Amino acid sequence: MFDERKVQMELAGRTLTFSTGKIARQSCGAVMVQYGDTVLLSTVNRSKEPRKENDFFPLTVDYIEKFYAAGKFPGGFNKREGKPSTNATLTARLIDRPIRPMFPDGFNYDVHIVNTVFSFDEKNTPDYLGIIGSSMALMLSDLPFLGPVAGVVIGYKDGEFILNPTPEELETSELELSVAGTREAINMVEAGANELDEETMLKAIMFAHENIKKICDFQEAFAKEIGKEKIEFVKPEVMPLVKNFIDERGMERLQAAVLTLGKKNREEAVDSLEEELLETFKVENYGEGEEVEIPEDVLIEFKGYYHDLMKKLVRDAILYHKHRVDGRKTTEIRPLFAEVNCLPIPHGSAMFTRGETQAVVVTTLGTKEDEQLVDDLEKEYYKKFYLHYNFPPYSVGETGRMGSPGRRELGHGSLAERALKYVIPSEEEFPYTIRVVSEITESNGSSSQASICGGSLSLMAAGVPIKEHVAGIAMGLIKEGDEFTVLTDIMGLEDHLGDMDFKVAGTKNGITALQMDIKITGITEEIMRIALKQALDARNEILELMNNTIPTPTPIKSNVPRIYQMNISTDKIAVLIGPGGKNIKGIIDQTGATIDIDDDGKVSIFCKDEVALNETIRLVNSFVKDIEVGEVYSGKVVSIQKFGAFMEILPGKEGLLHISEISQERVEKVEDVLKVGDIFDVKVISTDNGKISLSKKRV
Repeated sequence: MFDERKVQMELAGRTLTFSTGKIARQSCGAVMVQYGDTVLLSTVNRSKEPRKENDFFPLTVDYIEKFYAAGKFPGGFNKREGKPSTNATLTARLIDRPIRPMFPDGFNYDVHIVNTVFSFDEKNTPDYLGIIGSSMALMLSDLPFLGPVAGVVIGYKDGEFILNPTPEELETSELELSVAGTREAINMVEAGANELDEETMLKAIMFAHENIKKICDFQEAFAKEIGKEKIEFVKPEVMPLVKNFIDERGMERLQAAVLTLGKKNREEAVDSLEEELLETFKVENYGEGEEVEIPEDVLIEFKGYYHDLMKKLVRDAILYHKHRVDGRKTTEIRPLFAEVNCLPIPHGSAMFTRGETQAVVVTTLGTKEDEQLVDDLEKEYYKKFYLHYNFPPYSVGETGRMGSPGRRELGHGSLAERALKYVIPSEEEFPYTIRVVSEITESNGSSSQASICGGSLSLMAAGVPIKEHVAGIAMGLIKEGDEFTVLTDIMGLEDHLGDMDFKVAGTKNGITALQMDIKITGITEEIMRIALKQALDARNEILELMNNTIPTPTPIKSNVPRIYQMNISTDKIAVLIGPGGKNIKGIIDQTGATIDIDDDGKVSIFCKDEVALNETIRLVNSFVKDIEVGEVYSGKVVSIQKFGAFMEILPGKEGLLHISEISQERVEKVEDVLKVGDIFDVKVISTDNGKISLSKKRV
């Protein structure tokens, strides 16, 4: 019934298995990938006809997590998987990025890749397996895929690189690096690092590439044996009528238009020239009049070639003349501006501007109740630091619908969060939950890196004792054959028309985050080395500005919740809570505090202000502190006797204030100087035989 084929290879001491022909047989290509006990199904399918009107490659990559894969139930009312989690969305992006450049230019078939996690052993993560499985499914299909591509994860501990580390190993690793590429070159990098230097990072990437080559060879051998014959695809030639007209009438004017300074001015110059040329083309070839229209296929050709020519002119100017459209040198950063406390109420705020890219970033400090719950295949856990990124349409001067964050927003936010998390203090140093929100108010390239810079400034403005400022910069690439130019601080047009978007973030001590996407099939070690060096120079320049703006964390604002942590003996936990929670509820009702008690005796107190915090600490201590001789307590008279007064100095703990200890003067009758309900300070002078003796006159 099945014509199943299976192959295996050893990778990092574990067996990587591909099998096909048994499951999802109606797909163009399908492969089951198994690594340890983690199993992933990768399928690829294409439309029967290309999209003629498209000027982009319509690729969709989905990554589907099934909770049964880890032997878990999904949460929620319906108890079934809903929309993809943030982690699933980011993994889908991770798979998409190295696969997308590996198709011929102009290939317009709809392609849908689906990666479904069927089994997860909590040791071998499915993210890089999704890259490998997608590539293998494409290699087995009839699509003109330029692969194979493979992906691995690299850890770093005690000076040694770890290939495909387990989640447990990553917890103590100085590096979490995802790398993908072909046999010849690297084409995707994603990393978080604990201030790692550039040379070590480059060595890690090259170590990854050595193992990527082995997996690519493995895929190629399997595809040669059973892969389908590829469909023929040749990019159609541009219509001579369109090409000749634009070359003759528009080339020189377009060259001038793309060099117009200012994003909006440049867009208007390019767009108005296109409209003018279109009108002239229509009149000369199809006649005048509103009823006359250019045929749809010719119009698509015209717009496509006009864009391609603009791309060529910009790239040639940079590559051969080192001339950027805004007049900068290839290593020059756009003008910088930074300020903090730009908003009066938020706990911390900052504005960071680089050229025409601007981020207003806000930090909010909260309690344990504000931690973010994350429930994924691996485990359920709480995050005390998280960053959200918003990209409204007004940031690029456009209209549009605003709703929940899409893949782009989640990806940019994740990168900025990763860059900053390595400098966030531990819970013991700073017990607050920290939320950073980046609002992109202007955008012309590299808004994620502006979010990192603004986020670092905002954290210090909120009083978070981060170790160092973190800055980010985006590098670009223009490459034709063996000729290439690496660009520092790319703007939107250079990102759109260039070959690489290489983002590097870090402190003065080293890299904390890295992300690289390219549109060509790969880049060499030489290009990567140059890009890292230019990025380091740019990062240091930005860090100088940031340190001049706010060199150290400021005191936290008065409207920030107050937090205090203390440790009590575990045998006092029941006393503090009280029967049915009576004691702890009483404290909360009286002060409005939030109190968390851990099993190890750690008590965390959160209050809206200093006064409430001090009162809460006093009340907690009243239940958990032992009576000590020589200590002064605030006591309340509960009964009066001939020989003195009984006073409650802690809940449930009474002592005797003898008539002789009430005052320096002689007291004839206790009732003459005290009454039930009186509150005043007394000193403990004895606890002999468990009886507490108090004195007012010795205070």
